[in-house]
Amino acid sequence: MIVIQNLSKQFRHKNQVYQALDKVSLDIAEGDIVGIIGRSGAGKSTLIRCVNMLERPDEGAVMIHGRNLATCTPKQLADERKKIGMIFQHFNLLSSRTVFDNVALPLELDKTDKATIHRKVTALLEVVGLQNKADEYPRSLSGGQKQRVAIARALANDPHLLLCDEATSALDPETTQSILQLLRDINRRLNITILLITHEMHVVKSICNHVAVIDQGKLVAQGTLETLLKESQHPVIQQFIHTQAMSLPPDIYNTLQPEYTPGLHPLVEIELEGNVAFDSLVNTFHSQYHLPYKLIKADIEYLGSTNFGRVLLHLQGTDDSNRNALLYLNSHHIKNTIRGYA
Repeated sequence: MIVIQNLSKQFRHKNQVYQALDKVSLDIAEGDIVGIIGRSGAGKSTLIRCVNMLERPDEGAVMIHGRNLATCTPKQLADERKKIGMIFQHFNLLSSRTVFDNVALPLELDKTDKATIHRKVTALLEVVGLQNKADEYPRSLSGGQKQRVAIARALANDPHLLLCDEATSALDPETTQSILQLLRDINRRLNITILLITHEMHVVKSICNHVAVIDQGKLVAQGTLETLLKESQHPVIQQFIHTQAMSLPPDIYNTLQPEYTPGLHPLVEIELEGNVAFDSLVNTFHSQYHLPYKLIKADIEYLGSTNFGRVLLHLQGTDDSNRNALLYLNSHHIKNTIRGYA
């Protein structure tokens, strides 16, 4: 549905040249939800603005349903943009217009008749759950409600593509989840393709089927999230999935010893990166090494059949069984750190 081919874009300021995009190519299937992640300044926003030609690329093509937007006339481009909705981080609502009138704006600009506007706006407000807010103004709305108005407005012209530029970054976690659920429902009900840029990994995990990673203007990885987390060692991806060492409960922290002495057992933090399932790991400890253990803490997420995260185990076997379990972790390239002995 969307084919991005060798897209490049430079910005010039005085005598300096900044390469925002460098030959980026990406295929997006119809009805998919694709997340684009990367560090600040990586080129994410430039890419999404090139998709609807708010920024004209220096080189390359953006093909939507077979038409190259880069070669369209201004009139042709205006027609194509009607089928591309866009949602922004800060909503961009008109404070002087009611919720109903904000949603109606694209239809008014397209000279749609009043009866059709009333019918479509009423239906869209129901889709986003704001049918009782039609006559209110943006100043009386919460951040989540404002974003729902923006989403309804983006859907006014029945787009086949929805672009989301950090659409949840200004929202609290609970509201973020409700907006992501709304976008997922819209994608399923209306089969609208969604291209979403974010620096928040939990957003990608919550909604995206596929992920593209941009670093310094280059596309460095793409695929399903599960595949990228399992296979890619690119530092950008590692940065997004890396978590700090787990904090220790006070009763363990206060008695933890840095060196082994007889009678103490290792407290080991294990990092799960998709190369081993947690239940399989502890089953091995139990069946192969007859190793008793205590699960102190776990922070695990499941993506499909694969798990990622960290667990803190207090191994409580004999010296030999504890040692063999640690050797097993190292021989199977399972990252682990002995935090001390207790």
